[in-house]
Amino acid sequence: MAPKVIYATVAVLGIAAASGAAWWYQAKTPASTSVNFAVEGAPPGTGATGPTGAAKGATSSATAVRPPSVESAKVEVMSLTDDTQAVGSLKSRQGVTVRPEVSGRITQLNFRDGDRVRKGQLLVQFDDQLQVAQVKQSQAELSIALANHKRNQDLVAQNFISQRSVEESAANLEVARAKLALSQATAARLKIMAPFDGITGIRTVNVGDYLKDGGDIVNIEDITAVFVDFRLPERFQTKVKKGQQAQVDMDALPGRKFTAIIQAIDPLVDANGRSVGVRACIDNRQNQLRPGMFARVKAVFGERENAKVIPEEAIVPQGGKQYVIKLVDGGDKDIKKTQRVEVKVGIRRPGRVEILEGLSEGDEVVTAGQQRIQKDGTLVKVLELGRPAAQPPVAVGSSGSGVAGGVAASGTSVNTAPKLNPVGTKIGLTPVAKPLTGINPCLEGKS
Repeated sequence: MAPKVIYATVAVLGIAAASGAAWWYQAKTPASTSVNFAVEGAPPGTGATGPTGAAKGATSSATAVRPPSVESAKVEVMSLTDDTQAVGSLKSRQGVTVRPEVSGRITQLNFRDGDRVRKGQLLVQFDDQLQVAQVKQSQAELSIALANHKRNQDLVAQNFISQRSVEESAANLEVARAKLALSQATAARLKIMAPFDGITGIRTVNVGDYLKDGGDIVNIEDITAVFVDFRLPERFQTKVKKGQQAQVDMDALPGRKFTAIIQAIDPLVDANGRSVGVRACIDNRQNQLRPGMFARVKAVFGERENAKVIPEEAIVPQGGKQYVIKLVDGGDKDIKKTQRVEVKVGIRRPGRVEILEGLSEGDEVVTAGQQRIQKDGTLVKVLELGRPAAQPPVAVGSSGSGVAGGVAASGTSVNTAPKLNPVGTKIGLTPVAKPLTGINPCLEGKS
């Protein structure tokens, strides 16, 4: 019984000692800290004094009313182009693969690979000895029939023969004429003419070859103008019109841009891709383009000279509508008041969006910090973002390892004359295109 009482007494004394130590630790607080707490918690006019407490109370009050900071931009007016991007392929304005209608042996090839040919020029001649003989035979039969018919006409005028004999001779004359026309047409099919002006490709036959009807001989391409065929989504079918222009870039010709004129729009919308076919024409009198090349097309639907644009990050979508936070005068130079405005957007460009309704030129809108604005009329501070200083231009040939006037910094002469390739063309220099003269073939109405 005695040990239990001793243990209980020791426990009570330990708890009392711990409690006293805790009370003593908490009571040991600096005077300045107590004053600060009193100032922060006391209302104005209480007995809290001291320069440190007053300063901290003022800082706390300023922090509580400091307006949020935002970034802004003004509505700008610039020229915008309403366009869209597409890909397509080039095609000859006129192109055909020459094939014979009848079988025969080739006796003449009147062209060379890559030659420019004219419409009606004889390209291929087949063996036509038999057909020429048939033409001569038909001509002889026609002469006989013509003589008989003339003699019968004289005889019937003298009542020596009946009218029936004259009619029979007239029919024989028509048959002879038909035979001659047939033999001439058969002989003409052994001569293959150029159907239009163009450039021949690489032939696949030689003189002496026996070619069956329908066999390939050579292709002819009219590339004075080339077509670029591409497809646009169906939503653009009301925008694209004949006569509009399109800018075309070629991966095979980097850095060069070509202007195409839209000539035709397919009335049928592809049910698989929901797209409409478009054909545009490019003036190719300089022969820089070839059929089959890959093309990147920018179809231009129109241009707006005084379009109002703002940064794209200023748009705040909400409930299917587009809003911006407009800044109005807040009574101070750096302080502005917010106003939410619904806008109607138009053309979008990387980092920019056109505003059709809701804003005017010079209006200022918030571009960053919209999440800090809870309601209209909030006072905000506009941050002035400084621009990086422009880098000074690098002087060429002034000092160091630069080169000026063809002389290196060390005094060694440098040869700046352009090099020539084996055929005499300067390496690294882009040939200057000659100015075009005459009528643009895309405007001649040919198809």
